[in-house]
Amino acid sequence: QVQFVESGGGLAQPGGSLRLSCAASGGIFSIYAMGWYRQAPGKQRELVALVRSGGSTKYADSVRGRFTISRDNAKNLVTLQMNSLKPEDTAVYLCWRGGGSEGYWGQGTQVTVSS
Repeated sequence: QVQFVESGGGLAQPGGSLRLSCAASGGIFSIYAMGWYRQAPGKQRELVALVRSGGSTKYADSVRGRFTISRDNAKNLVTLQMNSLKPEDTAVYLCWRGGGSEGYWGQGTQVTVSS
């Protein structure tokens, strides 16, 4: 069973920064891709960023250059550094781990960008 502990969400002003962290347990962390999805009210869940087991990364066009994903296999941890936040970044951010048919999602943490 995959379990997640997500932290770091909250309220930020436009142009501000937040850092999300996700500790995942269950299975061998280092062999799986890890990532973050987000879901805003009335919108489909979308991939924000992922980091593969080998360390390569993928970003949504909307966040490339502003967000940075990283992983620490020794701590079973994936982080998302979010800079230059915009109101349209407001969403529930869900940690994701690969494996199985579609992977696994955490419960999510709310990120609100507002002045």
